[in-house]
This record gives sequence, structure tokens and C-alpha cells, in this order.
Amino acid sequence: MKVLYIATSFPEPDKGATIYTDLAEKLHETGHELTVAVAEQARNKKNTELKKERGFDVLRVVTGNYYDVGLIEKGITTLKIPILMKKGITKYLGDKEFDFILFEAPPVTNAGLVAWAKKKFDCPAYLMLKDIFPQNAVDLGIMKQNGLLYKYFLTKEKKLYQTADTIGCMSLANKNYLVEHNPWLDNSKLEIFPNTKKITKIIETNEYPMRERYSIPKDACVFLFGGNMGRPQFIELLCKAVKECKDNDEIYFLFVGRGTDRYKLEKTISENKVSNAKLVENLPRDDYEQITKECNVGLIVLDPKFTIPNYPSRILSYMEYAKPVLAVTDKVTDLKDLITEAQCGEWVWSGDADAFIAKVKSMANSKDLITQGLNGREYIVNNFQVKHSVEILEKHFK
Repeated sequence: MKVLYIATSFPEPDKGATIYTDLAEKLHETGHELTVAVAEQARNKKNTELKKERGFDVLRVVTGNYYDVGLIEKGITTLKIPILMKKGITKYLGDKEFDFILFEAPPVTNAGLVAWAKKKFDCPAYLMLKDIFPQNAVDLGIMKQNGLLYKYFLTKEKKLYQTADTIGCMSLANKNYLVEHNPWLDNSKLEIFPNTKKITKIIETNEYPMRERYSIPKDACVFLFGGNMGRPQFIELLCKAVKECKDNDEIYFLFVGRGTDRYKLEKTISENKVSNAKLVENLPRDDYEQITKECNVGLIVLDPKFTIPNYPSRILSYMEYAKPVLAVTDKVTDLKDLITEAQCGEWVWSGDADAFIAKVKSMANSKDLITQGLNGREYIVNNFQVKHSVEILEKHFK
């Protein structure tokens, strides 16, 4: 099949990989002809260009900055993306033929772009739904329920679901949420399309190069938090845990990534003279994988006010490298059900800071971490390999 993947984020090969690049590579390896059209941040590239990456064509359309920016700049970029992407696709891919369109949300504002592409190339479109917006913004207090902005994006969300021929939901809770809150939606369009990734082999070693690089004690239980540090990740809870555990030599917090709320952790560590916590900027994929291998527990933290069932993909990296998970989230996500079923860690409601801190301290001395980690590894191998995503999509190829 000739697939056009309209992406929001698609890192270049030397800048790492994501669940999206893994999926694209697997589609290509399976024999499908893939072309990626991605909105490129202005900070990364000056001019739009089409070139071969990972074995297939990637069109990088320079739009504006979307990640690690303020809400106003992010909003402006969101509105510009469909307009500039249409121009780029027309100029560079206008004479090509496609059988299938793959796209993701967020953002919800790409519905018009995808509807245009469907008409231009006369083919169906598959939505990989990774977040439910604008309700998530309402949950976090960023947007007012029933305000003008909310109503505007609500129409965009409805258009998004109408445009997609099929909607792939990350989990059962995600699917059920859509059914409950969108009674007009044709349920036959919905299916489970879980986050998956390419699984690497684990090579046992007693070397700790990343711990040595960052002066992390070899005997400490390292709690790793990797990824975005924004409003959804409830950084205030991590700050409290860092302060409460600062005199505990058995515990070490390592935070890897960027985000609008990263400064809160920086301030907490600095002002409280915390020696058992460290912040590291985004790392190359190899370095991040190595640091994941050397940690003891993987952290997932989400704001307790969420009413939408989030399903963070970062859990996959922890499970891949056989690391137990400590998920501290809202009560509506079914991530806790996964952890229970896989027996790969612990779950705590993020509205109870004391329970979270107590769980950190108990896991630091737990004898079950290795077993929980291996359980997670077995579960991801059986359920979340990227080949499963390709098999789901191929059912829609004609």
C-alpha cells in the first residue's frame, strides 16, 4: 500500500526515535510504500525539504515552534500548521498517488488538512488518537468549560472524528470515553490501537557508565522520570517528593527531558540544596536507553484532576528494559489496570502526595523490583510490539 503519514512530530534519525518512527519503519520494512509529511519546528530547520530518511521519503514542512513554548506561540503554530502543510504537500507530493492516510491527534486542528488530503488523493484516513482535547485543557484549568475557546476547539474535535474513517484508541478506557461523550459518533469507527514500539534485546552488564557520568551512587535506588515536564505531568508532586526524600541516601531522582514546568524542579533542587536529585536535558536515544538500563524504577506522573483516561507511552521504555513502574496518576486512566494485569509495578493516586512518597520509600527497599521488571518485559513482548500496530492497520488496507 502507498501510505501518506501526516505527522506532528517525527525526529530525524540522529535525533532519536519515538513510537511514531518505530511504526513508520515497520510499515516500510513490511513492504509498504511510505511517505511522511511532518510539521517541522522553525527552531530546527529554516527551509522545507523532501529527502530520504530511514529508507523512505520524509517531507519536512517548516511551520512554527510547537513544543516547549508558551501557550500563545503554541496556539499560533497550531493554526498555521494546516495551511503550510497543504502548501508543502501540494508542491512536493502533489503528483503522487496514495491509498491510505495515517495521522495523529493532537492537534485537533488538522482535521481540515486531512479532509483536504482525503479528497485530493481519494483515499481513507486513520486517526491515531493520543489525547482528548480540549477536555484535557479544561481539566488542567488552562481553558474554561463552555468558554468561547473551548467551544471553538470542541467544533474542531468533532470535525476531527468526522474526518477519520477509523479512530484508533490507545486503550479500552479511551474508547469508552469517546463513546460516552460523543453519542453522535458511529461506534463502528472505533477500535483499540495501543501504543507499541520496537523491542530491543537486553544485554546483561555490570557497567554503569551513565551513573558515573552524572555522579549517581551505584547503590542508590534510582527513580527515573523521562519525557515532557509540563502541566499534565504534575511537577509539583515531584518537587514535594524531592524535598521529602532529600536526606535519604538510598533514593535518587533522575529527571530527563524538557518542558514548561521543568523550572519548578530546578528551583526546588537548587533552593533546598538537594544532592540526591538531578535534571538532565534531552539525551540522544542511545544515552537515554543506557540510563534507563541503569535505573531501578520508572516514574509516570499525571495530574489528579484529569477526567480523560491518559495512557502515557513512556511506560513502554520502562517495560522494554525490564524496569518496574511507579505510576502516580488520576483515577480514570486504565494504566493502573495494565500494571495490575502485568504485575509490573505499583500505582498511586496522584492526589495523595503522602502515599506517593511512602511508595517511593518502600520501593527503594523492595525485593520485588527485579521480578516486577521482568514481568513488564514479558508483557510488552507479548502485547506491545510494533508489528501488532502494523497488523491492525493492514486490516484496513484494500
